[in-house]
Amino acid sequence: MNINFDKSNGLVPVIVQDDHTLQVLMLGYMNQEAYEKTEKEQVVTFFSRSKNRLWTKGEESGNFLAVKSMAVDCDRDTVLIKAVPGKTVCHTGSFSCFGDKETKGFLYELESKISQRIDEKTEDSYTYSLFQKGINKVAQKVGEEAVELVIEAKDDNENLFKNEAADLLYHFLILLKAKGTQLEDIEKILLERMK
Repeated sequence: MNINFDKSNGLVPVIVQDDHTLQVLMLGYMNQEAYEKTEKEQVVTFFSRSKNRLWTKGEESGNFLAVKSMAVDCDRDTVLIKAVPGKTVCHTGSFSCFGDKETKGFLYELESKISQRIDEKTEDSYTYSLFQKGINKVAQKVGEEAVELVIEAKDDNENLFKNEAADLLYHFLILLKAKGTQLEDIEKILLERMK
């Protein structure tokens, strides 16, 4: 990437997003040395304006930001990093410097956890045990959850309806994994339909 560090006295702003949910986690600044260190080690390092030195996020707390991708904007003076965060990002103890973990985008995090349990063959996991039963059993479970959701939709218990909707989404993500498909693939189809 060709970043213009000269535009703003050697520092460029860096926006960090959660790789799974796309929630904005924090904003920091990098000079060329911090950028090169981040690129080499794949752990986010900033230039701290208050400490006047390089600062690897998590060097004290252990909550590092593992880099998944880096991009530069059209003016070549701002960097966007998608990263996998540690437990928290903000020094206040909040998940993000902009607040708590958001539910929007959480399906991607759940999809990743489902995939991990299946790929790692987690024996005591319901997810893995269902996956092991094969595509027919997974598809049948999605059908059962869909029927239960329809039944709850006809009643007036909002809590039961929401829980059945959550069960359906969860099992749908297992079905996607069983079919070698990702949620993003489905989103792309829906995006095309909107056009």
